[in-house]
Amino acid sequence: MPPALLAIALLFGVTFCYVAVCAGSPFGNCRKCRGMGHALKTDRKGRLKRGKDCRRCKATGKRIRAGRWLYNRWARIYRAGTAD
Repeated sequence: MPPALLAIALLFGVTFCYVAVCAGSPFGNCRKCRGMGHALKTDRKGRLKRGKDCRRCKATGKRIRAGRWLYNRWARIYRAGTAD
């Protein structure tokens, strides 16, 4: 198998897997708070405390995946263009 054909097949495989992940689980953990919805702080004794709510995910701990965001945007534009 030529290297170019192998690279194309690998690219299609990775793309298909990412589409499957976006369809099955459209939301992933927030990268800033790691899915907790808030930051962790320590008090003066070194014990962990709950910090401020995460501003990026608005304290939900979830974010929409990039592929799902693109699909939602495309679907919204398509519906707006075909509506009578």
